Amino acid sequence: MRLGHANLDQMPSSIRRPAYDRSRVTPGIVHLGLGAFHRAHQAVVIDDCLAADSNAWGIVGASLRSPDTRDALAPQDHLYTLAVRAAEGTEHRIVGALLDSVVAREKPAALVERMADPAIRIVSTTVTEKGYCHTPQSGDLDDRHPDVVHDLNNIEAPRSAPGFIVAALARRRALSIAPFTVLCCDNLAANGHTVQRIVTQFAALRSKELSKWIADSTTFPCTMVDRIVPETTNADRDAVAVALGMRDAWPVMTEPFTQWVVEDHFAAGRPDLAAAGVELVSDVKPFELMKLRLLNASHSALAYLGYLAGYETIADTMQNSHFARLAAQVMEQAAVTLTMPAGTDLAAYRASLLKRFANPALRHRTWQIAMDGSQKLPQRLLGAIQDRLARNLPIATHALAVAGWMRYVTASDEQGRAIDVRDPLAAELAALAREAGPMAERLAPAFLGVEKIFGPLGAEPRLREAVIAALRRLYAEGARRTVETQVSA
Repeated sequence: MRLGHANLDQMPSSIRRPAYDRSRVTPGIVHLGLGAFHRAHQAVVIDDCLAADSNAWGIVGASLRSPDTRDALAPQDHLYTLAVRAAEGTEHRIVGALLDSVVAREKPAALVERMADPAIRIVSTTVTEKGYCHTPQSGDLDDRHPDVVHDLNNIEAPRSAPGFIVAALARRRALSIAPFTVLCCDNLAANGHTVQRIVTQFAALRSKELSKWIADSTTFPCTMVDRIVPETTNADRDAVAVALGMRDAWPVMTEPFTQWVVEDHFAAGRPDLAAAGVELVSDVKPFELMKLRLLNASHSALAYLGYLAGYETIADTMQNSHFARLAAQVMEQAAVTLTMPAGTDLAAYRASLLKRFANPALRHRTWQIAMDGSQKLPQRLLGAIQDRLARNLPIATHALAVAGWMRYVTASDEQGRAIDVRDPLAAELAALAREAGPMAERLAPAFLGVEKIFGPLGAEPRLREAVIAALRRLYAEGARRTVETQVSA
């Protein structure tokens, strides 16, 4: 039996289900990037808002490329299971906030039309860092990106997230419809400001008047989102089927912790997010930097070095006390670069992160976290490095994480086996690695010279020296021994 609206009453009473009449809910949000993170984070918050009688805020999800999520969820009325896993056990919940889903590549004009509907007042995004067609180091639109070039030549049939947003806003402007709020939920530095810059730069390539209208009338709140969401496996599907007594083609797995901090700046209204646990603030930046430099940076360090050391998941990696100490050191050394609001307990936050990483019920693969590192390094590691250098503080720990990324993207592990590197710059990085060979003195400068990642920081002698030293150790001793030496120093 397949999960669906008609059989919700046939599952065990312990399974939480939508506490509202879904037939009364209408769409108010289009979400670009219908992946597991959105369904475990923002959609759950909106589900809580709907339960509080905010019926005009249902979600229409859009997968920009793959039909897999739509094909899995449509036959089950877009209901899905949220499995919250802790060491003590798993809680299951059926989420009903998603009303419909579309695949952008199949009918791009139809998605633009839907986004232009006056009922849609928020367009939210989780398309990952690479989905914004920008240069991470500068935060500007990459106007030579293939999707940007395509979208400028196919205005009504875009491919990219910026292309869809601009096409829909242009349609609304032409029809005298008020703009929607663009709510970025990805790990970009100053994500709202960054996406506003990308969107207005894209719009200016079409029309300076359109760009000005967007800048003047559309809002782009900054946000900080935090929840660990591993990839769903077939074993996860089987476990959920046992719990529900029916099949769910695409449940999502997550942890008990969740946090969403949002700048309260919406052009066309919003649901009662605060009632659903969202922190509405005037300035997100301190919280964003806290997460990027403490959680995401240490997560990346564990991912690259843990993968090289042979660990499949973050929880496995954390079982090695030296790697757990490495994660703690990344956080401790980044913390001095942060300026937090009064009352923020960074020590408690760091302790909570280490506990979350070690959650044995959450199998978050190191390989999954290692994806798209060229887009992530500037926000997660390089900013803290730059700030520590400005304070004349040592950077060896962060340099080791950068060196771990470099060793990883050579696409060959410590046993000579191929690594499936998923990164928009994978081909360019592989070519640099082939030319330099496995020699730290050649490889590190080659990678540090990639302007799109490192910018001017790549020429900093202190960074170059530290990364070469760390990479040399990784080649000579391997990741396990290098980390052990690093945290014992």
